[in-house]
Amino acid sequence: MCARCGTQAKAPQPTWTCSVENGMRRYFCDTCSRENLRAIEGRLDSAWW
Repeated sequence: MCARCGTQAKAPQPTWTCSVENGMRRYFCDTCSRENLRAIEGRLDSAWW
């Protein structure tokens, strides 16, 4: 499930973005990843975007 919008993965192994924040893995769907690409590249925690 996407940590930002709650979208459910349709495939067993989604091609989503994985981020490690506070020692926990968080997955973001393609849409959320595209909308927040600069923040992800800047290594900002998802709480900032």
